[in-house]
Amino acid sequence: MRTRRSAHAVLALAAVAVLTACASGTATDPIDPDADITEQTLTVSIWADYYPADLAERFEAETGVPVTIVNHTTNEDVMAKLTTGADSGIDVAFVSGQYAQALAEQGLLAELEKSLIPNESNLYPEASELAYDPGNVYSLPYAWGTTGLCYRTDLLDFEPTSWGDLLNPAPEVAGTTTMLATERWMTLPAQKFLGFSINTTDPDELAQIRAQLEATKPTLLAFDDTTFYEKVVTGEATMVQAWDGWCNYGIAEDPNISFVLPEEGSDLWVDTMTVLASSPNKEAAMAFLNFILEPEIHGWVAENILYKVPNAPAMEALDPSIIDAFPNMGITPAELLEQEVAIDLGEFTVEYSRLVTEIQAG
Repeated sequence: MRTRRSAHAVLALAAVAVLTACASGTATDPIDPDADITEQTLTVSIWADYYPADLAERFEAETGVPVTIVNHTTNEDVMAKLTTGADSGIDVAFVSGQYAQALAEQGLLAELEKSLIPNESNLYPEASELAYDPGNVYSLPYAWGTTGLCYRTDLLDFEPTSWGDLLNPAPEVAGTTTMLATERWMTLPAQKFLGFSINTTDPDELAQIRAQLEATKPTLLAFDDTTFYEKVVTGEATMVQAWDGWCNYGIAEDPNISFVLPEEGSDLWVDTMTVLASSPNKEAAMAFLNFILEPEIHGWVAENILYKVPNAPAMEALDPSIIDAFPNMGITPAELLEQEVAIDLGEFTVEYSRLVTEIQAG
């Protein structure tokens, strides 16, 4: 999971639903399992540094299909391209789970042709039980993980165990902590600490979440989505809210850095692969998803990006030294499924946006 994430783009979907319904005629083109994919080309949008450097070349060598890879920085970036009502030119888009849900609900994704994706069988069974797309009808999981506390064992005289250690820090810790800045992740610590769902739409609960975050803000070094692990590495921060893979970047630089999943629980985030309904190259797109799910390719993600992938043979082949060095890589699918999956909240998303914007600006 690369730089995250704003939920603002999801709100734009409703406004463009009519336009998208009138977009490219390929939106209703049926998938032909017997199509000659060598006559097709692909444009894939994915986060930078989130895939093998030679991915396009290897796929073309194996299938004969040329691939152009474009990079987006956040979900918001790619959602803006996909929801304008015009043809984005993108065939395959990598987006987080709740964004895939929003795109599917607006008819912007093609239903996956599973006969063209036999490597789906490499996925853990748990990877088809995700709330944003049960059965993986419109998306396939690419990487998954959770959010917790990334901290310096040499700069703290205790081991964090609770979101409360971040939200209500001890005096000696105050001023050296950071929280994620985007809506659904910024509210997560307070939601879990207070015993609420990360998908709550209860106004009273949201008011309590606001009160907690307002109390926490003066104790923070920053709201930070992009450089928090660097702050931990330099010692500017002693404890930060972090995605597990990002904490691994810090651990790779300093073994005094550690990751813990708070006792109140957390989220299960998933980054997915989707095929656009407007794509005229759906058969080649299905072949691309199938290629990614090859254990060798998917295993590269786990070994080099330090994110868990939901691919059983890929994870089974993972060098044990990686799990020794980065213990959160050993979190099992069953343990991940104990965490809560974020879903698209539709129009209520604006309430999260308002809450977060007002707290950060206040």
